[in-house]
This record gives sequence, C-alpha cells and structure tokens, in this order.
Amino acid sequence: MAGPCAIESESSSMNIAEQVLKITKNLNIPFVFKGSYKKANRSRINSFTGIGDDKALKVLKKIGESFKIPVLTDIHEVKDANIASDYVDILQIPAFLCRQTDLLVAAAQTGKKVNIKKGQFLSADAMRYAVEKIKSSGNNNVWITERGSMFGYQDIIVDFRGIPAMKKIAPTILDVTHSIQKPNQKNGITGGNPELIETIAKAGIAVGVDGIFIETHPNPKNAKSDGANMLPLYKLEDLLRKLTSIRETITKF
Repeated sequence: MAGPCAIESESSSMNIAEQVLKITKNLNIPFVFKGSYKKANRSRINSFTGIGDDKALKVLKKIGESFKIPVLTDIHEVKDANIASDYVDILQIPAFLCRQTDLLVAAAQTGKKVNIKKGQFLSADAMRYAVEKIKSSGNNNVWITERGSMFGYQDIIVDFRGIPAMKKIAPTILDVTHSIQKPNQKNGITGGNPELIETIAKAGIAVGVDGIFIETHPNPKNAKSDGANMLPLYKLEDLLRKLTSIRETITKF
C-alpha cells in the first residue's frame, strides 16, 4: 500500500497514484492506493481534515477506475462504512478505533475487505479478537496492519516479534511510515524519524510481512498531514528495489 496520508486535491493524488503504479508495475509488486477522504483524528482543531468528504471520495473512485488498482480509505464512524464502501475496495479501521465493535461489524457487513490497524496499546495476540469481530459478521476478507507500539508519550517502536504472531491470525501488513512517528509533540503536530523508513521496511520484509504501507509525497514538507514521517516520492523506487531483493533472498530459504 502506498499513497499520501490524505486526499489533498484530485491532481496531486492522481499524480502520486500514477507515479507509484509505474514503479510497482516495473518491479512486479501489487499496489493498493491509500488516501484518507477525511482526517478525523488530528491533534489540533485547526489542522487539515480534508477537501470535503464527497469530493475526496470521488477522487478515490476515479483513481481506482482510471488506473485499475484497489483503493483503500479509513473510516471513523459506523455511518462511514456504507458511505465509503460505494467508492473504495478496502475499508481501514484506524488504530485508535480497532476495538470499536460497532465500527468493525459495520465495515464487515459491507462485504468489502477490511484492514484493521493494530492499536498502539495492544499486543499482537490481542488482534485475534478484532479479527474475530469481522469474521463472525460473515466477512473473512480481513488484514491486520502493524504500526508500532507506544514507547513513553512521544515515541513509537516496532516489536518485530509481533509479525509472526499476527500472521497466524490474518495476513499482516507493516505500516512503515506511521511506525517512525513521534506523536504528542508540544506544538500539537506529530513529528517523525523518516531517516528510519528504510531500516523499518527492510526489517519488516526480513521477518516475513505480507505487505508494507508507505506514505509518500512529492514534497513531504508541504504535505497537509503526516509530512514529518513521509517518504519523498523520488526515493520510493530505490527503496522498493532493495525490498524486492530482500524478499527474493529470503524466499529461497
């Protein structure tokens, strides 16, 4: 999975999708485009939350139809499930909401694939209960996404022991860029350590994740959300080539 954090405009989102698709096609890597049609979990009241729900959802649908790729967006309320499911292929449950039963059930009942991000406060094994809520609602199309665990108030770490544990529960994705966040900064804007993106991604591939998620942007400094932990788009191809080599190596053993 790759994409901007949030849909900022049709032109910028289409451009990112087109460039990432070109790279992933050349490397024979399946590509899912991710973009939030609204950001409901910002720290500050005046932070960017979106360009308008209807407008952003139409952008997501256009990307899926234009490039023939699966598209994912996150939902935050029960009513969002049916609304978003008309526009995208995969519904994502944000980490903070991964225990919200009504939200999980609503997502499952749309029949769409559901990606559950592991809460920063949960163990890997505890994710089995979130997955059970999806499957018991009649939907077996579910993924788990690791995005790190809180380490004090302002740092996140990834416990790679959790990857094989979660793979026993459901296919497991590693959210590389959220895993290098530095949340709860005094200025109300999440920081990050983007220099560690390659390290975390390589480690994830080495321990056998089923896929990775990377937020990317042509100019992260100008991104309206999560710019501090994004990978510049021009660096994506080189990173994916390295990850592909690691994957090819470990599959031989």
